[in-house]
Amino acid sequence: MAAAESDGDPPSASRSEFLNFSAKDTASRWLAAADLQQEVYRHLAVYVPRILCLGPSGGSGSREEQREEQREELACQLLLLAPMEWLLLGEEPAAGLAQLQENNQPSPLCGHVFKVGEPTYSCRECAADPTCVLCMQCFLGSVHKEHRYRVSTHTQSSWLIHPSADPVAQLPADMVARGYSIFSIVLKYAVDLLTWDQEEQLPAGLEPLERGDTYYCMLFNDEVHTYEQVIYTLQKAVNCSQKEAVSFATTVDRDGRKSVRYGDFQFCDQAKSVIVRNTSRQSKPLRVQVMHSSVVAHQCFALKALSWLGQIIQYSDGLRRILCQVGLQKGAEGENSSLVDRLMLNDSKMWKGARNIYHQLLMNSLLMDLKYKKIFAIQFAKNYRRLQTDFMEDDHERVVSVTSLSVQLFTVPTMARMLMVEENLMTTIIRTFVDHLRHRDLQGRFQFDRYTAQQAFKFGRVQSLIGDLKYVLISRPSEWSDQLRMKFLEGLDAFLELLKCMQGMDPVVRQVGQHIEMEPEWEAAFTLQMKLTHIISMIQEWCSADECVLIEAYRKCLGALSHCYSGLPDGEQPISLSLAGHSVETFRYQVSQDKVSIHLPVCRLLAGLHVLLSRTEVASRFPEQLPLGELSPPLLIELPLRCLVLCAQVHAGMWRRNGFSLINQIYYYHNVKCRVEMFDKDIIMLQAGASMMDPNHFLMIVLSRFELFHIFSSADVRKRYREANKDVVQQNNTLIEEMLHLIIMVVGERYVAGVGQVEPFDEVRREIIHQLSIRPMAHSELVKALPENGNKETGLERVIDTVASFKKPGVTGRGLYELRPEWNKYFNLYFHHYSRADQSKAEEAQRKLRRQNGEDTALPPPLLPPLCPLFASLVNLLQCDVLLAVEGAVLQWAVEPSGGGWTESMLQRVLHLVGMALLEEQQQLENSSGDDDVTFNYTCKITRPGEAPSTSGSVLALLESLQNAPHLEVHKDMITWILKMVTNIKTMRERTSSTSTITISPGQGPEETVRDKDKAERKRKAEMARLRREKIMAQMSEMQKHFINENKELFQQSLEELEASTSATAENRYTPVHTCAHWLTSAAADTQVAERRQLVTCILCQEEQEVRGHGRAMVLAAFVQRSTVLSKNRRRNLPDPERHDPLFMHPDLSLGIHTASCGHIMHATCWQRYFEAVQLKEQRRQQRLRGHTSYDVENGEFLCPLCECLSNTVIPLLPHTPSPDHSSGLHTLMMSSVNDITVSLRNPFSSSISEMITTFSMSTYKVGLKVNPNEQDHRVPVLSWSTCAYTIQSIERFLMDEEKPLFGSLPCRQDDCLSSLTRFSSACWTAAPLKTVHTHFFRLFAALVPDSQVENTPCILDIDMFHLLVYSVLSYSSVHSLHQSGSSMVDSAHLHLLHLVTVAHLVQILLTSTTEEVCMDQDSGGSEEEELTCQLYDTLRKHLGGVLPEVSSGWQLWRCVKAGVLPFLRAATLFFHYLNSTAPPADLLVAGPGQWEALCSYLSLPSNLLQLHQSQHTQLEPWCRHPGVTQTLQGGGVIVRFPRESNRLIELPEDYSVLINQASSFTCPRSGGDKSRAPTLCLVCGSMLCSQSYCCQTEVDGEDVGACTAHTFTCGAGLGLFLRVRESQVLFVAGKTKGCFYPPPYLDDYGETDQGLKRGNPLHLCSERYRKIERLWRQHGIAEVIGHAQEANQTLVAIDWQHL
Repeated sequence: MAAAESDGDPPSASRSEFLNFSAKDTASRWLAAADLQQEVYRHLAVYVPRILCLGPSGGSGSREEQREEQREELACQLLLLAPMEWLLLGEEPAAGLAQLQENNQPSPLCGHVFKVGEPTYSCRECAADPTCVLCMQCFLGSVHKEHRYRVSTHTQSSWLIHPSADPVAQLPADMVARGYSIFSIVLKYAVDLLTWDQEEQLPAGLEPLERGDTYYCMLFNDEVHTYEQVIYTLQKAVNCSQKEAVSFATTVDRDGRKSVRYGDFQFCDQAKSVIVRNTSRQSKPLRVQVMHSSVVAHQCFALKALSWLGQIIQYSDGLRRILCQVGLQKGAEGENSSLVDRLMLNDSKMWKGARNIYHQLLMNSLLMDLKYKKIFAIQFAKNYRRLQTDFMEDDHERVVSVTSLSVQLFTVPTMARMLMVEENLMTTIIRTFVDHLRHRDLQGRFQFDRYTAQQAFKFGRVQSLIGDLKYVLISRPSEWSDQLRMKFLEGLDAFLELLKCMQGMDPVVRQVGQHIEMEPEWEAAFTLQMKLTHIISMIQEWCSADECVLIEAYRKCLGALSHCYSGLPDGEQPISLSLAGHSVETFRYQVSQDKVSIHLPVCRLLAGLHVLLSRTEVASRFPEQLPLGELSPPLLIELPLRCLVLCAQVHAGMWRRNGFSLINQIYYYHNVKCRVEMFDKDIIMLQAGASMMDPNHFLMIVLSRFELFHIFSSADVRKRYREANKDVVQQNNTLIEEMLHLIIMVVGERYVAGVGQVEPFDEVRREIIHQLSIRPMAHSELVKALPENGNKETGLERVIDTVASFKKPGVTGRGLYELRPEWNKYFNLYFHHYSRADQSKAEEAQRKLRRQNGEDTALPPPLLPPLCPLFASLVNLLQCDVLLAVEGAVLQWAVEPSGGGWTESMLQRVLHLVGMALLEEQQQLENSSGDDDVTFNYTCKITRPGEAPSTSGSVLALLESLQNAPHLEVHKDMITWILKMVTNIKTMRERTSSTSTITISPGQGPEETVRDKDKAERKRKAEMARLRREKIMAQMSEMQKHFINENKELFQQSLEELEASTSATAENRYTPVHTCAHWLTSAAADTQVAERRQLVTCILCQEEQEVRGHGRAMVLAAFVQRSTVLSKNRRRNLPDPERHDPLFMHPDLSLGIHTASCGHIMHATCWQRYFEAVQLKEQRRQQRLRGHTSYDVENGEFLCPLCECLSNTVIPLLPHTPSPDHSSGLHTLMMSSVNDITVSLRNPFSSSISEMITTFSMSTYKVGLKVNPNEQDHRVPVLSWSTCAYTIQSIERFLMDEEKPLFGSLPCRQDDCLSSLTRFSSACWTAAPLKTVHTHFFRLFAALVPDSQVENTPCILDIDMFHLLVYSVLSYSSVHSLHQSGSSMVDSAHLHLLHLVTVAHLVQILLTSTTEEVCMDQDSGGSEEEELTCQLYDTLRKHLGGVLPEVSSGWQLWRCVKAGVLPFLRAATLFFHYLNSTAPPADLLVAGPGQWEALCSYLSLPSNLLQLHQSQHTQLEPWCRHPGVTQTLQGGGVIVRFPRESNRLIELPEDYSVLINQASSFTCPRSGGDKSRAPTLCLVCGSMLCSQSYCCQTEVDGEDVGACTAHTFTCGAGLGLFLRVRESQVLFVAGKTKGCFYPPPYLDDYGETDQGLKRGNPLHLCSERYRKIERLWRQHGIAEVIGHAQEANQTLVAIDWQHL
């Protein structure tokens, strides 16, 4: 040990120096020195290079390296840091620090800095913004846990600050002085070294005494090169192994740099040149430096010194404040000369580890003290532009850049406003942003289409500035100062400059003739739009908070818009339009020919501000201050109208040659992420324009822009092109529909506060009503359909419960909200946020609902809220002449439906508009006091006949003529509703004119009677339809009977066949035979069973065949797998496949072989042909592409041809054969030695069946031992018996735990599987050499009846008795076949074996029983069972000589025995039932009491089992004498208690954040305390693993696999269930190539999982779902689930599961 140490230690000359070193004396010497800094530097210059960086560093994680690290830590503490602590405290550091901590008044701040992946809580009701988070401890102690909150995993935090008194005054004055000097020396030293850029020299005063030629080749991290590139390069450059290279790469990624070579300069430089050469081909090379070892040593110590400062200031707030002062003190150079400034401005030059440590120090010091946080924030804001420019050039992520500290500074509202006023922060951020987007076109607009990769990277980075701007604006001020107003408006100016660069970017021109060649770049512009959406909304909120600001902002925005218009190309020809007696001047512009852009942010901002004028009533109070006169309404509507026409033309298919980029733009324009500041604002702008114009003029301009003016302005145009180009007709029809829809939206969309008289929650409620009108939806779907504000809130929770009821989910699916029926009346078919698909679904759903309720199917427009005064004149659109002319034209075309010039959708929209007008008139009449108030007289206008040029009848007359038109049956109800409304309004007008006091509400009077008539008519029709149906059914029934009577003999025959074909397994099981004793007595019953024919059908060729021993083989598709589901000892290593002897199964069942089947039967030949075809297909697939399939053909896997269930073998179907007799007992048989046996046995099976027996035997052998097939191996039959026993045991356990009856509750696939498996096992000896099977039998028998000839017999405690029973019963078949006595008597040997094994099991239970429980007083006279149990126990104690404890209570022992033996009896019952096909007793067909007697009688055992040991008592002594028994009982082995408890999956916490917290504190076991990126929990054993990372890969069978895959081989025999904690995902893995994700058992309050933790709702454990996963595992269904998942989703197949 000493020798090993001396290698790493410094030269021996200085060892005595190390031992004699005194920190106290050094500190005293420093204190006495004249120049403290010089003295400290001298000390560091001597010791640092002798302690740190003394040689090559291997891959991380090696034992030596860890020892070396510990040595360095210790030496640093003793020789370097201890003197500083003595100097600072003036006493023994431990005592001094304790004293400091005691006197410290802790900050009320929590100051917790989050670890990666730790849960953070954000209160959704109280938080100012989403960055306002609490750590778990603070959250649990706060009131917020009763509120609505969000949980997520974050990397950064922001704190709530409480000011306190000056803490420096609390410290002794001399300590303060010493603190200043030592902190300034240490901090200056650290800053100098971290910002040092020379590779050979050191700062003055730190030069080493002697310079050796020792260098490091230092490799630095970047975000450009991949792990693979770095690993490959390092292997070449420094000749290391793959493993070492992976370790280097991991450390470089984690710490930011790592030395990869140590030696003289030339040696290191050579490695550097290789690395640079290898990585400079595709991109810029990796950064490598050759640095002198002393420089590296000092840099390492600088980091340790910073960490030390961080720890010291935790003890005292006074020291923290001193450090802050030292850090922020200006140097001699003036501006930006403080130490903190130097660190900040050199940030991008430092490596990742250094950045992390100094950021941590800033957080622990400056950001914890409000006074200094402010000073630091000002410095940060001053240098903002420079820091961001550095970040643009930096190749590290933002998380490790100093710019990310903005979240700590800008999210404090007071500080953000202070910086806005003092440092003009808002303007700085926006200008910096605009400066970095330099690519512009000739008009000065942003241009993204020719971005290089470098510019795209920069564009990604520059978006972080928008985040900072969002922090500044997120909470709007309640009080304004003049300074704040001025600076905000200055910022707004800058922002308008930015929007002007976006106005009209990415313009498009319609392609005519040929398709566009290259898709233009569109994503960058939309990314920018999405990022700015919240900013635009926030700026509007700020404006709404102050009237002066709002008026000024409106002015500025209008000015910016005028500037944009002046940039529009002039020279557009003015034209005059006239229609319906009105004319308007406009200019010629066609969307289908000229340039048009979807990006109009200046217009849209103006629209938003215009609504605010209305909402805050500024427009009505200060009209003189507003430049409303400068507005030209036709100009205002021009650009938004073009945008909407573009959408309409795209829908009409006119732009299909412009490719996908345009379709995507239109999609996002309407999408929930963008629509608030795009589509919605365009509608508002049209509403604003229309409210300031003559409605006729507005509509004429709309018609003109839609390019439809010519259609409505003359009578014969329609006729002229009706026969023309069909495409044009179709396009025009769609455009008319879109145009009508636009008018509906302009008049009807009033649910914006400011347009209509509504509140914001009305808007949200309306969105929800219309989403739920499509279908019931989950909470997450509703959230996705609603726009989020800057706080990621949608306002859903405030209103959802008033409009919808919640339905909880079952074990699958999710909770759904359903619309309450009373809200259906608010449904609007032309809701502006419906896509076309949504609209048709909603229409269908609503019509269906109305039919169910027995109402008419009309979907009239809903009542609308009144408009605000600024928008009041919008309603006049509904009654203007141009619209009436349009409505008249469409109705006229509908009356004469000969040509294809109109569509039903068009008519439906016109009817909707008519309905809206009538409702408007009705509302005005209801609200008016007299006739004179009502300005809206639509009913009068629709009764006037149309004017020239269309000389048609009035609108009303046309509607009446359409009411009964046969081709408009669908719209009949709607037309009826309109006509009723007209009558209603006329009545109201007459009433108001006669008596102006009485008003009639709708739904009374004539309408009511018509509705009643309608209802009666409907009822009559429904009744007639019912009678007609009944009549037809009666006729069909009559004809059927007639046919059966005529063809009686045919039906008789098929019924008989049907009876015969029901498989014997179904029929014969329940013949009234009750006990196994009948095997011995009533042979007749058995032969009768055997003679029943079993007919089955092949699923491949559909041929029916009887199962016979000499017929063609029939097989059952099956899946064999290794299993640890019943294991009681997961620590046992997997057996060595070559040497393992499986004859005796240990009772801990640590590894079993389970067989399952889907129950589908095939001919063996059909299956072989099918499997060969699968193999051939797989070979062809491999030549074509490299992916896996969901099954592995090389391992014999295939999918069942019928149900696609994963299978890997087939079980042959065998008939049940009665066993021939051998009446002499087992003992006589044992007398003849093995060698005397001669064989002359006829194989009872045909060659094809024998072949299938071998096939299945080989499968279990191959899977069970993981070896290649070998038919000669003596273990083959043992594994076949083993899978039979294990499968029965696992099914018995499952039935027991689910509390299901032993018989009758299994699904038929399991029933058929067990039946075939047991019959196969009883016959599999025929495929093995007889001598082998005999040897097995004698060895098995010797375990029960010890025999001196047989060696290596295990002790009774090391054998699972059920496996022993199955093996011996099945191997006995081969033994009794030697003595062909020809008698038909059934052999009694099975019963003897059962008795023997049962007694052995009773002994086993008593030996391992624990009776610590308090003994209850029982009646002194115990039952016979109890006495016998006590006798047996005492006998065992006598034989074992005091190893067993004394137990007085027979009752307790008997209870123990009865419970312990029950699973064995149940399993034996299942086994013999399937082996002999005897029917089970009725008691076992139901769960409940009476099982014990039924089991015993069925197995021909006495109900008092202990009577058996009377006959077998001679065996007790040899069993107990086995040395293994005493050894195990005295603690020499695993003791398995009976009954074995069923395994369950681990207990999971109820609250998911407990798991997240647990995972966040889990460190990767291999990379020195580093946090694991994907912590994954094994649900079987509870281990936490570091998944999906290079660090924890291990080798399994010569291949590198991830931690989860490696774990499955030790914990689950290749099969694993895991919970990926950070993703909230359950992972199923089977082998190396198969896996799938499964919904986790954690649900939020809305019954939904949250995979990926994206929504952040609190998650709680759903025990039903967890039980479902557990049930899957215990039924061995995981592999099947994976198979089905991979078949259904091909992307799962491509995942490299082995790396997880």
